[in-house]
Amino acid sequence: MGLWSYCTARHGARHYGRENTFVAITILLLLSLLAPATSPALAADAPGTATAPVVVDGVTLFRVRGLSAYPADERASVIADRVRAAAADRGAAIDTLRVVPGERSSDIVMGDDPIMSVFEADAEVEGFHRDDLARWYARRIRGAVEAYRRDRSPRNLLAAAGASLAATVVLAGAVLVLIRFWRRLNLILESRYTRRLRSLEIQSVQVIHAERLREAVRTALRVVRALVILGLAYLYLSFVLTRFPWTRPAAARLLGYVLAPLATMAGGVLTHLPNLVFLVILVLVTRYVLKIVALVFTSLERGTVTFAGFEREWAVPTYRIVRIAIIGFAAVIAYPYIPGSESAAFKGMSIFFGVLFSLGASSVVANMMAGYSLIYRRTFKVGDRVKINDVVGDVVAMRLQVTHLRTIKNEDVIVPNSVILTSQVVNYSTYAAREGLILHTTVGIGYEVPWRQVEAMLLLAASRTPDLQAVPSPFVLQTSLGDFAVNYELNAYCGDSHGMAARYTALHRNIQDVFNEYGVQIMTPAYESDPASPKVVPPDQWYQEPARSLEEFPRKAAS
Repeated sequence: MGLWSYCTARHGARHYGRENTFVAITILLLLSLLAPATSPALAADAPGTATAPVVVDGVTLFRVRGLSAYPADERASVIADRVRAAAADRGAAIDTLRVVPGERSSDIVMGDDPIMSVFEADAEVEGFHRDDLARWYARRIRGAVEAYRRDRSPRNLLAAAGASLAATVVLAGAVLVLIRFWRRLNLILESRYTRRLRSLEIQSVQVIHAERLREAVRTALRVVRALVILGLAYLYLSFVLTRFPWTRPAAARLLGYVLAPLATMAGGVLTHLPNLVFLVILVLVTRYVLKIVALVFTSLERGTVTFAGFEREWAVPTYRIVRIAIIGFAAVIAYPYIPGSESAAFKGMSIFFGVLFSLGASSVVANMMAGYSLIYRRTFKVGDRVKINDVVGDVVAMRLQVTHLRTIKNEDVIVPNSVILTSQVVNYSTYAAREGLILHTTVGIGYEVPWRQVEAMLLLAASRTPDLQAVPSPFVLQTSLGDFAVNYELNAYCGDSHGMAARYTALHRNIQDVFNEYGVQIMTPAYESDPASPKVVPPDQWYQEPARSLEEFPRKAAS
């Protein structure tokens, strides 16, 4: 995805510049046509005073306050209705609009019809003299009446219809240009970047298939195209609705649907801007602290920095623990500054996910704790030959949750760390390199054979076996005196635990050869009576067909 985006950005800037220029000019023209005429700003509402706007044809004339038993909304609605009624009466001349001063109020009338009364309370809200405020209101009402009649004249309605038709043609052309541009862009992506996507698929070992990547890009382009078309449709509707006086309130509401969420989001960003700045600084500080900590533990892992009693293999897991602690501490500090963290919804979601984690992650946490316990107890390390329960293999990976063992049959056995912590673990590699691992095997020999001869033959078999150490020298133990045979145990030192199976095989072969050479019968595993002839193989029969000399076999030592 990143490669495609990069390539598309470089090519797209040249390819669809002309089409985008046309679309941008069209949007700017629509925006310029849509921009309403500005009006003088009214005085801000006095603190604690409720006011309501007087709106005629989607244009706010001014704001009025409520009176006793006469709420502001109701008063503003009555005034707007009177203005519209006076404007709709073509027989009422605009010159008859005047202000009639009175003792308690200044009345605005048109002909013989009252429009509104301005009281001292209104003047206090706006900060003007009552008569001055009434004259200003009269000017605003006069402009609204003139605009009302002008906008509904046949000439203006015809012009509005023509502008709407032109906007429709522009919108259709923009959509057609957009569709043609997107088709061309798809062809470019298909023709120029398919080979690069295949290369990316090969380099990523088919983690992401090229076809899926192409489909994801197509979907993203469709979403962008849909958003652009929706934006053009919104501009078109806003422009057309503002051309006609009857639909201007709908245009204002449509604009509010877009501007209100944007204003809310902008207000939220401005409100939480200090918190966001603090969070950014906290993230930067945490990031650099983690870099310093990572540098220290990397030096510990490489051995350039050492601490007494701290093993090098502890560096990575200890760094993970310290990193989690630092991030957790930073999260605790950042929590009160996160926008919305004090809301009930945020707290409820936090509790919900905490309960889910506590209920579903018990085994995960147990395995993680067991994994760290194994590391710090130095039970084994990667590369050791171990036996866990009945599984014998080499440790190939130690993870937080599980440990991977590779058996001598080349099987990958995954053992949960919590199981290892509660199981008996035999580590064959701990003393193999220093003192040597003892390989041992047992044979049963009859009482008629001198034990000194048996021990000498076993030691001879050990001396013929390669990769067994001469120092310390092998030794023989008599483990038990059975009913029919004496059990002899041969013990020999080995410096490498990974070739145990191959060495046991070679040792057993040599034991059979030596006992056959000296005519001594091995009575393991059972004995019932003396056979007519000893159960031994004379040397001249060792290589009966199809057997050949062992030296001719292309042997591969089992690990």
